[in-house]
Amino acid sequence: MAKKKQSEKDRVIIFDTTLRDGEQSPGATMTVNEKLQVAQQLARLNVDVIEAGFPFASPGDFEAVQLISRHVHGPTIAGLCRTEKADIERAWNAVKDADRNRLHTFIATSPIHMKKKLGKTPKQVVKMAQDAVARCRRFTDNVEFSCEDATRSELDFLCEIVEKAIDAGATTINIPDTVGYAMPQEFIVMLRELISKVPNSNKAIFSTHCHNDLGLAVANSLAAIVSGARQVECTINGLGERAGNASLEEIVMALRTRPDIMKPWTGIVTTEIYRTSRLVARVTGINVQPNKAIVGSNAFAHEAGIHQDGMLKDKRTYEIMDADSIGLSKSNLVLGKHSGRHAFIDKLNEIGYELDSAQINKAFAEFKNLCDKKKAVSDHDIMSIVEDEIMHIPETFKLISVNVMCGGRVKATAMIEMYVGDSKVEEAAIGVGPVDSVYQCIRKITGEDIQLVDFSVKSVTGGIDAIGEVTVRIAGDDKNIFTGKGGSVDIIEASAKAYTTAINKMIFWRENENRREADSGKTPEKKSAKKKKTKKKTKKAGAKAKK
Repeated sequence: MAKKKQSEKDRVIIFDTTLRDGEQSPGATMTVNEKLQVAQQLARLNVDVIEAGFPFASPGDFEAVQLISRHVHGPTIAGLCRTEKADIERAWNAVKDADRNRLHTFIATSPIHMKKKLGKTPKQVVKMAQDAVARCRRFTDNVEFSCEDATRSELDFLCEIVEKAIDAGATTINIPDTVGYAMPQEFIVMLRELISKVPNSNKAIFSTHCHNDLGLAVANSLAAIVSGARQVECTINGLGERAGNASLEEIVMALRTRPDIMKPWTGIVTTEIYRTSRLVARVTGINVQPNKAIVGSNAFAHEAGIHQDGMLKDKRTYEIMDADSIGLSKSNLVLGKHSGRHAFIDKLNEIGYELDSAQINKAFAEFKNLCDKKKAVSDHDIMSIVEDEIMHIPETFKLISVNVMCGGRVKATAMIEMYVGDSKVEEAAIGVGPVDSVYQCIRKITGEDIQLVDFSVKSVTGGIDAIGEVTVRIAGDDKNIFTGKGGSVDIIEASAKAYTTAINKMIFWRENENRREADSGKTPEKKSAKKKKTKKKTKKAGAKAKK
């Protein structure tokens, strides 16, 4: 049967806010280079708009948005800004170098937000929205206006502010369910009434941005599409504040799987979904739950006998999508010590990595080392090699060896060798268990006061020689949270790698923040005190290195 032609009026713009709203998930802080890496993958996924950040929020956010604007091609690059002049100008300076750019300005419109948060009258809020949109139009003709907390706003007031925003030059109007309050049926009615009552609604694209506090973010996003919205704001893996945002992969695959009842479609390259999901999970340190729709590890798994029987007869009995439609490889090909460089590079390409020559050389050497420990090396093993050994930030501290004595009546004792810069340091420590002793030892060497926020371990390959993957989340003096992952056939070594990676990430972030503040000449006294503390700790680590 011939495929029906897709109408452009039914095309849904996918606005990805993983790098802005997604990064607001506790513990999801990304470095500038990690943000660039995610943005490049979002371009391969073919999202229409990347909301790269909130440039006024911090020097780091500005730098990331500017870097993405200069180096990521294809999608429109958007910067979020409040209605203040300084916010708008800062956002424009961050996105102005993009091939296609957008300014996204917003203000709260619900009675509780206007009164309690803004301390403004509805009339003042309308004026602020008009002025902000007009100011954005001086820089670009691609302006989005959002009514924060729209689903708890009064409909007549929404109609008024949306009409004025469009008159001022807004080309996209976003109606967010900011606190995840709406029900799908009321969202349909609300959006239809809004579009029909606003006289100039035909001059703008209507959008929605739904949060998942009641587990209805995707349902409300689809309801908005049914009502006439032609842009959806969403994130990879549903990341976001509190319970998260509408999940990009769920919205896209719902539209793709049910064209019989939903004509709207997207331009997403769905075979890049799984790869994108895994990348975001890695750089944020927030793993995807196994039963997560589309990208969870159980999404295409079948254990019940009756299900397996049906699957063997016809996959369509229990699968409404093909795993390969999201880029989930079903290949069972494994490599071993006799595999050559060419086969290794082919495998890297197959599972989605693009490395330069130096990175390939290092990864191949690590692969050969692993082959001496394992008979067969799987896709997951190779992913662990690339993610743990290749794609990392500069190493202030580099692990050399880990030795632990424990068991019976012996107190767990760790002995660690580590590079601090170019100097080799050896240290020993006692702990309540093998991992604790290792972490006590690393804290001695680094001189960092670290709080372990979370520790998790899982097997990423099968068999008794499986690679174990450890994920840790740590907090330093400033309470920012950093994630580290480590993989090894030795779980204690994996734990040490993960902890060291998180510390290196924390130091890298801290040094960048200090550098940016020094460059801007706005270093507060508090930060100066922290710098002194950091110097003291660095001295302490250096003294140990000399010993």
